Amino acid sequence: MVAFTTEGPSKHNVMILDAMNVAFRWKHSGSTKFVDDYITTVLSLAKSYEAGTIIAAADWGGSTYRKEILPEYKANRKELVEKQTTEEKEQARKFFDEYERVLEAMDKHPRIQLFRYQGVEADDIAAYIVSRLHDYGFNQAWLISSDRDWDLLVGPYVSRFSTVTRKETTLDTWDYPVAPEDYISYKVLTGDSGDNISGIPGVGPKRAAALIEQYGCALDIYDACPLPGKQKFIQSVNEHREVIPRNYELMDLLTYCQEAIGHNNVQDIGRRLMKGE
Repeated sequence: MVAFTTEGPSKHNVMILDAMNVAFRWKHSGSTKFVDDYITTVLSLAKSYEAGTIIAAADWGGSTYRKEILPEYKANRKELVEKQTTEEKEQARKFFDEYERVLEAMDKHPRIQLFRYQGVEADDIAAYIVSRLHDYGFNQAWLISSDRDWDLLVGPYVSRFSTVTRKETTLDTWDYPVAPEDYISYKVLTGDSGDNISGIPGVGPKRAAALIEQYGCALDIYDACPLPGKQKFIQSVNEHREVIPRNYELMDLLTYCQEAIGHNNVQDIGRRLMKGE
């Protein structure tokens, strides 16, 4: 791991944890007793990254904001749950019960701040804190998640570590076919099957990168429609251009995090971080 160049943990170095994502490390191993291991792992990571401030961001009931835009948002996950066997459902119940105990333990821990709001996703909480990083007195942030959506937040002061691949994503290790500032356009065009968000049919990673190189960001592509050309994927872009602004609202974490979190919850985050609770 690459640690910050400070001597010991600093409150100005913050580690933001994707609480559920990290918990899946134990779900995949079949463990249903992992509270102590989880806390130990979090503190170990904070030590490695010399992070004096630890923030845990947790989902609670799915995103109300995104479901209002796209009612079928993440509906595919519900279908997978319905297909589980009785044994699988029981194993899942035990896992989620233990995960709730993890959240309770983190909420009581003197070094961890837990942020969790009804109808809000961890992605948006992390995005909002990153968007106000320096306002809250932080100089650097490490994001702990295997979710590549969080790479939308990577920048000069923000990097991501995956507990699954054990790899770090920074501006220096960026390995996407587009530049960091174009990653949101790349996702808008290609969609996200895991979240049940469709992109432009026929536009995969290579074509998305080529379109971005030729026209600019996805909104520039939207403005340029109808695009010239007889290729099927060009015709598909012209036909499905309205997917572009919709997907920005669904996927652009930094731009829409305040709307996704809600005014009262945003105010709560600000109060707690400014007070250093």
